[in-house]
Amino acid sequence: MNAATPRTALLAAALGLALGGLADVPLTAAAKVPAAAPAVDIPFEEFTLPNGLRVVVHTDRKAPIVAVNIWYHVGAKDEPSGRTGFAHLFEHLMFQGSENHHGEFFEPFKQVGATDQNGTTNTDRTNYFQNVPTTALDMALWMESDRMGHLVGAIDQAALDEQRGVVQNEKRQGENQPYGQ
Repeated sequence: MNAATPRTALLAAALGLALGGLADVPLTAAAKVPAAAPAVDIPFEEFTLPNGLRVVVHTDRKAPIVAVNIWYHVGAKDEPSGRTGFAHLFEHLMFQGSENHHGEFFEPFKQVGATDQNGTTNTDRTNYFQNVPTTALDMALWMESDRMGHLVGAIDQAALDEQRGVVQNEKRQGENQPYGQ
């Protein structure tokens, strides 16, 4: 018998005893599911204006800022097959000004210190958002209502061509990424 055999037998016996002790441990101890997170209560008010606009308001006075987020329930799902990209194109056009505000939509927001201003388009919605100081809430709501009601007269062929090129380029960039759609 060589020297490795008694050591191997001793190791096997020790492992057998150690693993045999695990047989007494219930499997549920290792597979416990964590408790569900407690519910978070975020109070809000919801109402509908006479024009049909649904408004949701949550008040938090910890900081003197307001988050404005406008959602339109329109997106790629509303486009005819073979003629896609219109929701995204209009999202871009709505940053180019309106009949009442000529020029880039971002500029008045920059002047009041707005942050996180942007817009996005998805399958079933297009939204615009910005964080503004509370003193600029009236301006932000006016700009959003102006964009909503007075865009068409501000669109000219040059703006349409420019933004169509931007949207097409964004689409190409997404298609050329391994995670693109």
